[in-house]
Amino acid sequence: MLFDKKIDFMLVCEVVNANPNGDPLNGNMPRTDNNGYGEISDVCIKRKIRNRFHDMGEEIFVKSNERIDDGMNSLEARFENKFGKIEKGNDYYLDSCKNWLDVRTFGQVLTFQKLSTGIRGPVSITLAKSLDTVNITSMQITRSTNGQKSDSKGSDTMGTKHFVNYGVYLIKGSINSFFAEKSEYTLEDADKLKEALRTLFVNDVSSARPEGSMRVRKLYWIKHDSKIGNISTAMIHNMLDINRNSEMPTQYSDYSIELNKEMNADLKKLGVKVEEIEGL
Repeated sequence: MLFDKKIDFMLVCEVVNANPNGDPLNGNMPRTDNNGYGEISDVCIKRKIRNRFHDMGEEIFVKSNERIDDGMNSLEARFENKFGKIEKGNDYYLDSCKNWLDVRTFGQVLTFQKLSTGIRGPVSITLAKSLDTVNITSMQITRSTNGQKSDSKGSDTMGTKHFVNYGVYLIKGSINSFFAEKSEYTLEDADKLKEALRTLFVNDVSSARPEGSMRVRKLYWIKHDSKIGNISTAMIHNMLDINRNSEMPTQYSDYSIELNKEMNADLKKLGVKVEEIEGL
């Protein structure tokens, strides 16, 4: 069934002694803004969603190198493997959307030797921000053996790890009904996105993000009663009341995060359904 009513969503995530998104231009330090608030780029979040789609058995166009399972080591190779030799003048817009869930969801810029076209996806996601400034710890690490032949330890045995001691991050996003029509995005696709968000950090383990160090605490799924929406997304994204039981929160119980009761009541009157889902 085609997607026909706007959806907004908000995701509350907890980070404990992990690097949620390293900055390669800053020694892979956790991303922060100029005021010390933690950040996770929208590109990083979309990568995790794509990985979850892949884990759920869906066909994905943009696969990270460690997840390539079809022998195609480039996007162009994967595209030609699906459609054959690229012909100028052919419209691959809908065919691409039908074949790959991530293209149907986020869109894709197809820039190959004989093809240059853009697909606009219905799902947009903002840069995630921490609710408070974050403290970052840097730790020197060493290897117990040399990586190269040498009688003494070389420089390659030294390294540095950086991690956020504690932080709660807020991810916000929206599904646009009009762009959904163009990519033939369905309600079933939206349900898959909801499940991917609820389980965002499942099978997302690395040395920078040990098992259990990142967790989805709450997903707010807000479904409007019209294609354009009953209320602006900007207002929806400000409907959380966030209170702190400590000046410097170090655990989730130091926060009280709830939907604004008055706004929630107004949304119900407008026919907007707010679903509050526990994360995994």
